Amino acid sequence: MSFFSRFKPAAKILLRGEPKKKTRNPIPAITAEEVAEARIFFPREKFFIFGHARSGTTLLMRLARLHPEVHCNYQAHFFTRQPLLKSLVNTPEAEEWLTRKSNRWNQGCDLSPLVLRAAADFIMERDAVREGKMIVGDKSPSSTIHGQAVRDMHAVYPDAKLINIVRDGRDVLVSERFRNFVEESKFLTSEDKRIIAALKADPASFENSPRSIFTETFIRRVSHGWVKNLQETESEARRLFGENYFDLHYEDLLTQPFAEMSKFWKFLGVKNIDSALNQTLRDEMSSNPDEEWQSKRNEGIASFLPKGQAGNWTRLFTAKDKSIFKEVAGEMLVKWKYEKDLNW
Repeated sequence: MSFFSRFKPAAKILLRGEPKKKTRNPIPAITAEEVAEARIFFPREKFFIFGHARSGTTLLMRLARLHPEVHCNYQAHFFTRQPLLKSLVNTPEAEEWLTRKSNRWNQGCDLSPLVLRAAADFIMERDAVREGKMIVGDKSPSSTIHGQAVRDMHAVYPDAKLINIVRDGRDVLVSERFRNFVEESKFLTSEDKRIIAALKADPASFENSPRSIFTETFIRRVSHGWVKNLQETESEARRLFGENYFDLHYEDLLTQPFAEMSKFWKFLGVKNIDSALNQTLRDEMSSNPDEEWQSKRNEGIASFLPKGQAGNWTRLFTAKDKSIFKEVAGEMLVKWKYEKDLNW
């Protein structure tokens, strides 16, 4: 190689600096040693509640924090909605900074996983300190990222506990439909708007009749997402978290709240479950903030559907709705014991 051929790239670096990297390497998972170090500064036990939207994650959060040892807040979306916690370090520039050889704080490693852990730990523990509680968690529905959300969580919190709440996909479908109607979602089609107008004009005509509140596109999209969410979340959670994974049915929470929450709290490792919490739970369940909010937003639509109940689908699904749902998600209903077979 000639002198000039070697001099040219060196001169470019001197004049323009090192060439910028276009992509960063994968963010490394936190190590066991780093977890131990993080827990010195943030010692509280952590848990995360996942579940498809409209599956009872909010109710579970409200009930979870009734225990004197447990605090839970919501919608941090560390791992379940873009841009995600990892966006804090997910650039070539952040990688260069956190791995720079002259950065003597990194001990020759990528500081990215510690940055992510410290950020999430502080956000959650700040609230827990105010509440005087030693177990703290976040509930964030995981409707779009599915298995990747579990993998991202494990990369930062391999020592945490993951709870997945599951609801009958047919009721998820109904609840999601009415949420879109009440909030007048920007994604509503012209056909959706015609259904809303007809529902406002004559709501009774949609009960136990051939008139559907759905479009076929909506049923397929939501039911497919429900199936994918359950498949990937359970599979990855069992693989990565093992005994630190717990799932429950929303419907069981409605019918036997104390029994279900006792199992939930024991899973979290609480020291004591007072029987007086039975009444505390029932008092909390007697109110429905989501229903109250929807009524204020759009009372004409919201009043048609009793919120939070199990089995609303039975009076709103047409024969065609059932057929489409069975095609997409029937086997998943059987797997989660909502039906014995496809003859419903």
